[in-house]
Amino acid sequence: RQTTAMRVSLVLKYSSASSSSSTCRLREQFSLNGMYQKGDVILGGLFEVHYFTVFPELSFTSEPQQLHCEGFDSFGFQQAQTMAFAVDEINRNPDLLPNITLGYQLYDNCLKLGVSFRAAMSMASGTEEEFLLDETCSGSPPVLGIVGDPGSTHSIAISSVLGLFRVPMVSHYATCSCLSDRGKYPSFFRTIPSDAFQVRAMIQILRRLGWTWVGLLFSDDDYGVHAARSFHSSLSESGGCVAYSQLLPKDNRPTELQRIVREIKSSSARVVVVFSNEAYLLPLLDEVVVQNVKGLQWIASEAWTTSSVFHTPRLMPYLGGTLGIAIRRGEIPGLRDYLLSVRPEDQPANNPGNNMVRQFWEAEFGCRLEPLAGWVEAGGDVCTGQEDLRDVETNYGDVSELRPEYNVYKAVYALAHALHDLLQCVPGRGPFSGHRCASLQRLEPWQLVHYLERVNFTTGFGDRVSFDDNGDALAIYDILNWVWLQDGSVQVENVGVIDESAPAGQELTLDEDRIFWNFESKKPPRSVCSESCLPGTRVARKKGEPVCCFDCISCAEGEVSNTTDSTECSRCPEDFWSSPERDLCIPKGVEFLSYQESLGISLMTASLLGALICAVVLGIFTRYRNTPVVKANNSELSFLLLLSLKLCFLCSLLFIGRPRLWTCQLRHAAFGISFVLCVSCILVKTMVVLAVFRTSKPGAKASLKWFGAGQQRGTVLVLTSFQAAICTAWLVSASPTPHKNTRYHNDKIVYECVVGSVAGFGALLGYIGLLAFLSFLLAFLARNLPDNFNEAKFITFSMLIFCAVWISFVPAYVSSPGKYADAVEIFAILASSFGLLVALFGPKCYIILLRPERNTKKALMGRATTKT
Repeated sequence: RQTTAMRVSLVLKYSSASSSSSTCRLREQFSLNGMYQKGDVILGGLFEVHYFTVFPELSFTSEPQQLHCEGFDSFGFQQAQTMAFAVDEINRNPDLLPNITLGYQLYDNCLKLGVSFRAAMSMASGTEEEFLLDETCSGSPPVLGIVGDPGSTHSIAISSVLGLFRVPMVSHYATCSCLSDRGKYPSFFRTIPSDAFQVRAMIQILRRLGWTWVGLLFSDDDYGVHAARSFHSSLSESGGCVAYSQLLPKDNRPTELQRIVREIKSSSARVVVVFSNEAYLLPLLDEVVVQNVKGLQWIASEAWTTSSVFHTPRLMPYLGGTLGIAIRRGEIPGLRDYLLSVRPEDQPANNPGNNMVRQFWEAEFGCRLEPLAGWVEAGGDVCTGQEDLRDVETNYGDVSELRPEYNVYKAVYALAHALHDLLQCVPGRGPFSGHRCASLQRLEPWQLVHYLERVNFTTGFGDRVSFDDNGDALAIYDILNWVWLQDGSVQVENVGVIDESAPAGQELTLDEDRIFWNFESKKPPRSVCSESCLPGTRVARKKGEPVCCFDCISCAEGEVSNTTDSTECSRCPEDFWSSPERDLCIPKGVEFLSYQESLGISLMTASLLGALICAVVLGIFTRYRNTPVVKANNSELSFLLLLSLKLCFLCSLLFIGRPRLWTCQLRHAAFGISFVLCVSCILVKTMVVLAVFRTSKPGAKASLKWFGAGQQRGTVLVLTSFQAAICTAWLVSASPTPHKNTRYHNDKIVYECVVGSVAGFGALLGYIGLLAFLSFLLAFLARNLPDNFNEAKFITFSMLIFCAVWISFVPAYVSSPGKYADAVEIFAILASSFGLLVALFGPKCYIILLRPERNTKKALMGRATTKT
């Protein structure tokens, strides 16, 4: 049996008494401070009632004396009394454990692992001087479960041993996350949240207040080391960094403390997180005062958040405004009256193991109940035992901030509810093998653990108590703020709550307006290694430094970053471009030769003006169609030439406006055919001029029959048909199409028409150039022919203008980007069209309108007659 094995394995001496029974005898009693109350079932408890331990000198020649404890801690005694109150309250409750009386065996651990371990083994093995072991190995263990130990290191050591025998421990203050390992600590439970929850709570506070660059101090024990390790990993996952991490020395070496404070002082981190208790932290804070390190925001773990030892005028200039995680505060009705009703006579003086109340009484009133020799002579007071606790100023009766005490209360009730559920088992429906139930007479510790894992109840304060699979309680913390008042006093304010059972994203409730900030600005400090990168920039990590330390580099053109601390800039889509701030993608500007801009309006106006002039000239020629100037050299070709020039002017409008497929296809075809029609007419007119003057020579009249009106129209049609064929082949094989060009400007889209086939476009221009060159050549040859009105001269001049314009067009067109290429082409069309219009029809209109006397056949032929 586990119970018997445990008894035999500890500090027991075994001796044979008879063949049917055996006797176990204690080898020696430990000297332990404690409180005891009898009952049907005994619960154990471990509390920090003294905080110093005096060890005897070791001479190694005689048996050492028992150690003893000094420095009475009324808060630890208050927690022990809370357990006694909870047991008494349960015994008075008819609905919980009816007909069962609970007792308790409470011990002082004196803040030493050795003392705590001895006390735990004494409770697990029993303290009777002698007891029988029968052959059935039956009977309940000396204590059914233990409330405590408050220290993580103590709980680790004790639970490692008691866990082998499944003796349940329910700690009210051990927070090390390592104790959640059910493989190592299968019977350990706690009513205080694990450090893993505490660390997550701190991370949430840091994130809420924007603190990503923090210093870390932790005590050199299991509590501090495990909490620091968890804090490191959790802070890193949340995007924060630890500026420095320092272990508080156990021996409080001045040189080491000075070094730590110098690093705190030199660091840019304005927030300091501390996982420690008062014993480790106080020496460091003394050095903080010596070096006058102010301007820090301290974040306290639950181990020292509620400690009043720091609330002194010397420390508050440095610690004022401290934010801390605190155990959930509770209310326990009737506890204060119970605490103040304690009397020394409640514990007999002849029992050294039941002396905790007597020690409290002597420490509280500064007297001795049983004075030693010379005590009275030295001026010491003698206690009567009738002193009134209400007459002394003490924190012992203060129940306004019940935090660890409330956890003790919940731990006792958890054990009581587990035992109650165990005793309510219906035979044949039990949870154990064969559907058996446990019995109080043959109770095994692991059976109580089974029910403790499933306990679920609500306290009178409204808090639900249950344990998860790791034995951890529901995590609820209060957030406290140390308010430094003008009169020098300190008031601890509750400014928020962290509830892990709340819906995701709603765990933290923090009233920032109520927080006291110990800074001149009365605002929370900035504690970052590098300020967040603004939108439009990206994070560039600094080599060899934490991820929180970085440079901010602007995104390149066409890239954006619309979040802070982005590590990459994203490329804008093709039709978008980055804003000047590089924080968002905006649609690119669209560029094309528009009717709304001044350049487009000017070219459109010139085009319409040219078409209007053509119409006016056409009207004039129609009005004076029977005059010699109009009839000379085939008036039909003149009308056709005016019509083609009008088309040339109007086709330039197709180059203005947003390019579309039909305009891209039509613009060059219309341009090419209109100009070929125009140049063909000029070419035929030039040929007619030459033919007419050749008839004046003997034997040349027969050649004129080849230049009749029908032949002239046919020639123009054939020449124009060649251009139409070129345009058709071009449009069919590689048609011009609209195109979004982003090569000219990164932030603009230039809408343009790509020619599709360069060969097709070249053939179109080449054919026009060929006809223009032939026209120019023939006109040049006929420039000196006799006539008062020699049209060949004007054709020569017009072709000279035409060729000059289009020869200069080619390099200008190639070198002009975007809409300006269209503008160059329109300008070439208009310039060449105006040149032809003015050169060919200007002189005729001048004669028709201003010099009508010269608009006669005689006048036109007069010069030739004179020469003849």
